[in-house]
Parts: sequence; C-alpha cells; structure tokens
Amino acid sequence: MEERFYRVHPIARLPGTLPATTYNLAHTLRVHAGKCLFVPIRSMQYMAVLDAEEFIFVDSQNRAWVELAWQHFRPQARAALDDSVPFEVVHYLPRAAETMRRLPGEFLKALRLLDQRLKPDTPASVLDLSGRLPHPDPGAGSGT
Repeated sequence: MEERFYRVHPIARLPGTLPATTYNLAHTLRVHAGKCLFVPIRSMQYMAVLDAEEFIFVDSQNRAWVELAWQHFRPQARAALDDSVPFEVVHYLPRAAETMRRLPGEFLKALRLLDQRLKPDTPASVLDLSGRLPHPDPGAGSGT
C-alpha cells in the first residue's frame, strides 16, 4: 500500500537539535522497519512518517497534508553518540510553530511505546549448533 502526502511551499525553516535519545531510537526503529516507519502520536492525534531523508508530521484531521518536517539531520556533527543531533525544522502550515511546542516530547513517548510493542515477549537465546554441523575429518577420503 502506498501513502501520498502533499505539502505547500515552506513558510519557515529553523535550526533545531534533537536529543540523542530521540534520534537514536527513531533511527534504529526506522532501519529495522525498512523503507519507512509510521509512528502514531496518539496524544496529539498526529502521525509521524520517518524515512531516510526526513521525518514528516501530519494531523489526523488533515492527514494528506504535511504540517511540518524535520530534515537535514547531521549526526556526523556530534562528538559522541549521546550528543544532540542538529537538523532543520520546516514549517508548511501556520499552526506548525504551536505543534512544535509539544511535538518533541510526545514524539519520544510514541517512539518508546512503539519500541516496547515491537520487542519480543520472550528473551532471546543462543542456539547450540555444534552437534548439528558435520565436521570435516582430515583423514576421510584419503584412502589410506
């Protein structure tokens, strides 16, 4: 299934920083999801759509139109993995500035909830395969 999103010309482009906790979790979940990841932010009635280039945010009441986007992430600019990641916040609709006041915190909560739901119910275990694989016998087949 393919989703289509539309956007008008940007009305603002602002610098921002994303806490490492949020960026690292979003990046990890998106990579595991494949091409893109849909993250419902139920507390705000928004949907985040994450791909390799940007995170877009749409209001459930107007779900085809992008309200704001987070773009141009620069994780290479940080000195350590727990440093914030610089990026650009792009506003497409006038209410985007108001949405940004709550969005970072609610987005992190939604990511954590999604992460919990995707974790397996049982702990991982290591299988012992040593008895299952035939070991080559150096003397076999030599005919001596």
